[in-house]
Amino acid sequence: MARQTSMKKKRAVGNFFSYVLLILISLIWLFPFFGLLMQSFRSYDPAVEYGGMVDYIIPHTFSLDNYRFLFDGGTNYLRWYLNTFIIALFVSIFNTIIVLCVSYALSRMRFKGRTFLMRFWLILGMFPGFLTMICLYFLLKQVGLTQAGAVPGLILVSVASSGMGYYVCKGYFDTIPKALDEAARIDGASRARVFLTMTLPMSKPIIIYTALVAFMGPWCDYVFASYVAFGHDKSYNVAVAMQRWMVVGDYQGYFTRFCAGGVCVAVPITILFMCLQKYYVEGVTGGAVKG
Repeated sequence: MARQTSMKKKRAVGNFFSYVLLILISLIWLFPFFGLLMQSFRSYDPAVEYGGMVDYIIPHTFSLDNYRFLFDGGTNYLRWYLNTFIIALFVSIFNTIIVLCVSYALSRMRFKGRTFLMRFWLILGMFPGFLTMICLYFLLKQVGLTQAGAVPGLILVSVASSGMGYYVCKGYFDTIPKALDEAARIDGASRARVFLTMTLPMSKPIIIYTALVAFMGPWCDYVFASYVAFGHDKSYNVAVAMQRWMVVGDYQGYFTRFCAGGVCVAVPITILFMCLQKYYVEGVTGGAVKG
């Protein structure tokens, strides 16, 4: 009895220090986001408060001037935001469909060259994507998918190699008993019917995980988007457009507006992630069992 009491006390002390450490780490991690949020509510009007970079976090006077600047037609921010949303949405849909199909085929079917194909994709995935940026830019330019056509060009590039990201999804499909497929096949169901009516309904976590990851990539993309849309204002996504503010525009005058734009970009993806976090974790842990 005394031993159990001692173990409970040790566990309680260990948990206390663990929670204290986690809280401190969370505060350090959240501090930049808190600063970004506070600065977005600071007016850029010199008559109200200095609009550039300052050495304090909490604004002396709270204002919505920066958000009005974004949405009152003073810039193309709504157009940039819509471009970002369109790219992320279409990439998420097409990526999810392709990854699910490729993963199911590699998990359930046995065909000549299957092992070689998986190993080949694994080796290709080791090379950083930016090595191909210049080549991809000139290829897209040949078919008119740069600058004015940057939005469909970015969608095409993001979707083209999506099948190579099959690893986690295939691992999840491997955990679903193959006996279910075999029973349905004996009853006369085609592979497509088994996939659509049996496998997918049991794969909700991995579907949401795949769609969420695919959505977040283009939503935060800057490097390749800046190459493809270079010089064409209406084809920018939010990340590229806001960077242009800070370089081309008045750095001090646009600082608080930059913060407001960053908050508007972060809010949707944060809400989406928080709502789907349960399925995201299930998809990762389920797909990491085999693979």
